[in-house]
Amino acid sequence: MKRAKANYLIQSVVHSLSLLEEFKGADDELGVTELSHRLNLHKNNVFRLLATLETKGYIEQNKATENYRLGVKALQLGQTYLRHSGIMQQARPALETLRSACGETVAIGVLKNGTTVYLDTLESTQSVRVVSRTGQCPPAHATALGKMLLAPLSDEELQRHLGETLEARTPNTIVDGEALRKALSRVESQGYALDHEEFEADVRGVAVPVRDYTRRVVAAIELTGPAYRLQDERMRRDLIPLLLQTAEQLSRRLGYESGLKIAS
Repeated sequence: MKRAKANYLIQSVVHSLSLLEEFKGADDELGVTELSHRLNLHKNNVFRLLATLETKGYIEQNKATENYRLGVKALQLGQTYLRHSGIMQQARPALETLRSACGETVAIGVLKNGTTVYLDTLESTQSVRVVSRTGQCPPAHATALGKMLLAPLSDEELQRHLGETLEARTPNTIVDGEALRKALSRVESQGYALDHEEFEADVRGVAVPVRDYTRRVVAAIELTGPAYRLQDERMRRDLIPLLLQTAEQLSRRLGYESGLKIAS
């Protein structure tokens, strides 16, 4: 009988990876004591893990504060992932064309453990713009891109991704589970998702799905900009059709054969 992969886990490697993951959402450097509390490990163990990762270049220490941050090897691995991802090779030209046509910040991303993972972002060339979110992992329920990716999921999958509590990022964030499910049902039927200043104040967004040859939604393309530029009329008349056209072209490159349409 085949043994489960969990039987082959090396605990020190698991701890090392868990430690690296703690830096994913950190806005600043982290110290040994804080990491010890987060990981529920003795400080001596945390220090040994950090020393090992620092030697290999995955962690760097700020000599002034003695705290730690991600090292250059972590960046190199991320860049390698992006280069090897087939969808990324296809997406960049589509994003460039889209940005030229709309003049706003555009991005492509995927869903990971209830968060929106931005794989690539092209910023607007206008002076007032939404900055790149590449590498960021906002809660999926608070972004247009995230809601677009949550919409096709079953109730069981939604529960796994979202858990029991929905984080409020602005007063407009949907934090009620039933209200979110109704919103996702509308997203699924209309073929696009909107962000009404739900992740950042004064920032609106719209996202559409990207499908592959299996007809599954494998990513989403998002357009974001200042709320005063992304008014409802412009969204309906210009931006949503443009996004859908871009997503259809990218989906076809990935083997998807049926067009994407806005629900009437």
